[in-house]
Amino acid sequence: MTDIIDTLTAEEIARHLSAAMDSVNLLAAGKPEGMEDADWADTVARNVAHLEIMVAKDFMQDQDLAPLNAAIAANK
Repeated sequence: MTDIIDTLTAEEIARHLSAAMDSVNLLAAGKPEGMEDADWADTVARNVAHLEIMVAKDFMQDQDLAPLNAAIAANK
């Protein structure tokens, strides 16, 4: 079985990192005005889960994961 790291291009890895940084930025921005607390809690949980999955991926280990880990720690 081919490992996913063997099949991802640098461009694909960059897209994964970009998506993870979207989660980091969303969490850093905080709850949007007018959003219900329960909706925000769900949004935070989903984005933290996304970041936890991404930092565990083998293909992400050569990336700067500090912002991802900081967002996880700040929102867990």
